[in-house]
Amino acid sequence: MADLQDELHATAEVGELDRPDVEREFEPVGPDAGPVLASDADPDADTADDLLARAHALLAAHPVADGYSGLPWALRHLPWYDLELGESTVDTDVPRLREGHVGALFWALHLPEGLVGERAVGATLEQLDLVKTVVEAHPEGLRMTHSAAQATDARNCGRVAVLLGPACAAALDDSLGILRALHALGLRALTLSGASWAGERGLTRFGEEVVREMNRIGVLADLSGASDATVRRALTISKAPVMCTRSAARALRPHPANLPDDVLVELGATKGLCLVPLTAEQTGPSVRDVADHLDHVRELAGPECVGLSGTYDSGAAHPRDLSDASGYPRLVAELLGRGWSEADLALLTWGNVQRVLRTADFTARAARQRREPSTAKIAELDG
Repeated sequence: MADLQDELHATAEVGELDRPDVEREFEPVGPDAGPVLASDADPDADTADDLLARAHALLAAHPVADGYSGLPWALRHLPWYDLELGESTVDTDVPRLREGHVGALFWALHLPEGLVGERAVGATLEQLDLVKTVVEAHPEGLRMTHSAAQATDARNCGRVAVLLGPACAAALDDSLGILRALHALGLRALTLSGASWAGERGLTRFGEEVVREMNRIGVLADLSGASDATVRRALTISKAPVMCTRSAARALRPHPANLPDDVLVELGATKGLCLVPLTAEQTGPSVRDVADHLDHVRELAGPECVGLSGTYDSGAAHPRDLSDASGYPRLVAELLGRGWSEADLALLTWGNVQRVLRTADFTARAARQRREPSTAKIAELDG
């Protein structure tokens, strides 16, 4: 019922903020000239401060749902930390999350390359256990959540909602039973790359069965880093929206994880979500570069299909002024200066992730009425 109520109120949640009227001050410039705005006489006066103040006000009502954090793996290497007090050895802690108005955060369970089979399963379980331990140790700042409704409740209680995922496809060890077990432990997203059934040639028959089972239980497909063939096939067969947790526009920056224009158009048509990363390698060295990618994705996929991915604590370098989780107001101020409406910004920061989470849950409920848990084996379908 909570999910249904949230769905009914979604429009109000991401609607445009009331914007106060701006008083226009006039200065005469000569007997033959008409009046001009005082701000026009000095176009830079207070403009940056005004935009930043508006950004903080908007984010206070519509905080950021950040699509990717590498914090779990980063914390494994620290002997001691206190995220509520502040932790300078990582990019993310509670004070900076609050300063940046982050309301929800996907904590990735990704692993170093080379871990496969039982080692990948074990390492993923260890990361999952670490996340739960960290959240329980910081109850005043963090709260574990598994749905859009729980994320909203956490935000309303002044906590940052932590969502589990994405995990590596290798964590399944080619077993749909392990997929269901990880979901029961809270997994919300799985990256479709790095497995024999999701490679350069696209999804195999078993890979397609993995996607169908993900739809049935409510695990989102993450297509960042997947081959173009896998991306296109997943977009075709998935009944739930897909996410690209770390993908920008390939037309602006030719990074392999970035998406070509035709895929961005198809992503928009299927109501998926492209979460643009705040990394220098994928989007560029400045706030303006990141905003260029957000403009491009919004133009092609639509305002309902673009979001934000800090990608902090992943080992990546970040643009100037976006070095940690506190920098989101500066990015939103840049977008306000470019003419983004407050309604579109509310979708970008919070509303689009909420929609995808809700839709995945609704899709799963419907699918479970039609489909039993899959018992398919990779040897039977791909052997």
